[in-house]
Amino acid sequence: MNPFEMVVAIVAITAIASVIRAKYGVVRRHKGEDVIQRGSDPEAERLRAEVKQLKERVAVLERLATDSSTALEREFEKLKHND
Repeated sequence: MNPFEMVVAIVAITAIASVIRAKYGVVRRHKGEDVIQRGSDPEAERLRAEVKQLKERVAVLERLATDSSTALEREFEKLKHND
């Protein structure tokens, strides 16, 4: 292995190690390395709540669309006659 290949290998290993450290939240400090717990992102929490709400609404709409009860049919008939 010539010196150029060795330098390229060292740089590649260092880059891969830094990507792995970033993925797992390891931060280098003066006295070693610490793992930092990533806090919940407020935007992500808001989006999760919105998705949950939309799923609940879709479930209600699916239930209304597939409900074959006579009460629902009567409501549709009332709406037709009110026009």
